[in-house]
Formats: sequence, C-alpha cells, structure tokens
Amino acid sequence: MKPLRCIIVDDEPLAVKLLETFVNKTPGLELTASFTDSVEAVQVIKTAKVDLLFLDIQMPDLNGMELAHIVPPETRIIFTTAFKEYAFESYEVEALDFLLKPIRYNKFLSAIEKARRRLEPVVTETTPVQQPQQENATTIFIKVDSELRQIPLQQIIYVSGMKDYVMFYMEGESRALITHLTMKAVEEMLPKKIFLRVNRSYIVALDKIRKVDRNNCIYIGKEIIHVTDAYIEEFRAYLNSRM
Repeated sequence: MKPLRCIIVDDEPLAVKLLETFVNKTPGLELTASFTDSVEAVQVIKTAKVDLLFLDIQMPDLNGMELAHIVPPETRIIFTTAFKEYAFESYEVEALDFLLKPIRYNKFLSAIEKARRRLEPVVTETTPVQQPQQENATTIFIKVDSELRQIPLQQIIYVSGMKDYVMFYMEGESRALITHLTMKAVEEMLPKKIFLRVNRSYIVALDKIRKVDRNNCIYIGKEIIHVTDAYIEEFRAYLNSRM
C-alpha cells in the first residue's frame, strides 16, 4: 500500500514536533517536509504533490485559510488549531478534518483513517458505466471490483468524488462502493429530483439530510458537508420549496 505523503505547516515548533512524532509512528504515512514559516512552505506545497497537509490557521504573514486557497486540489487539508471557532470556516475550503489543539493521538488517527478512505481508492479497479438519467429510474449500475453492481437509488446517502474516482456511501454498506467515474458523470446519472450537488466533491440524497445549520452545513450520514457558494442558490431554492 502506497504511503500517504504529508507536509506540516505550523508556526509553533512544539506543535510541529508533536505532529512529526505522530506521523513518524503511524504506519502508512510519510513526512515530506515541515515548516514553521507558511510563506516558505508555499512553493513546496505547490510542487511536491503530497496527499495530506497538516495546516495551522493562526500564523503570521500568510495564515492557514489564505494558504488553503492555493493548495492543489489533490492535496487534502487537515486543519490544526487551538481555536474551535474556525471549524465552520474550514468547510469553506472543503477541509478533510479539523483537529483542535492540544491534539491527541487518537484524534489524529481518526483523521488519518478518514483520509485513507478518501485518498486510497486503489482497492478497486473499475471502469465507468454511464447511463442516461431517467426520471422513473429506481436503480443504476456501477462497476465495482470488475463487476457490474446494481444499486438502488433509495439506498444512496451521498456521493463523494476524488480525481477520477467516486465513492458511493450506501445504507446497509459498511464501506463505500468505489468506482472509476467523474462527479460530472455521476451528476448526470442521478435524478435531480432526488439528488443535488452541493460542492465540487459531494452529491447528497435530499431525503437523507437530517438538518442544515445556519452556516449552510448539511448533516447527513456521518458527515457534515458544506454547501459552497457555487451551489447555494439551487440548494436554497430546494429548501424553500419544502417549507
């Protein structure tokens, strides 16, 4: 299994040292570089092609939120901060996770496990099976582990995309079903009366939403998914139609 490559950026040397210790003792992680100066980190982050960025938020010169906006899309961000009020801001840049200082190792491991689920779709070798959207369709076929699998639309909770892979999170399935597709292709496959894309990485089943908070965060399954500006108008129109 290919290790996940990591970069640490935090202006506190002790915080960097702690994260380095966590990374070095966790199987499947590989430390590419550490920085206490966020400006110095920029060029390496842009060119090193790492999987994970552990990023502090409050830093001089270039803070974590500013830096997050120039991180390559294939690099997932795990914010590390002592200020929990930044949690909702982290959804603006679609951060993978948010670790509150002082960081405990069990919380760190939980974030890494979440990262592995998102970043290691190599458990399948799949080929897209695209179908035209049909208003009366109740199932779709996707290719998983070299087999065509028919999945009921009503069992889909949400869909998450990463590069050319898509993960279907289903009721009754302990693990996501991973297939080789783009989010655009999946969006065209799923009936729009039932599903809605809410940011570049997520499509949700509208009837599976438990609640929506004042920051436009959707609580669904085990996830909290932020509705970004590009999709908020259509999402609000749906909410208004249901009230």
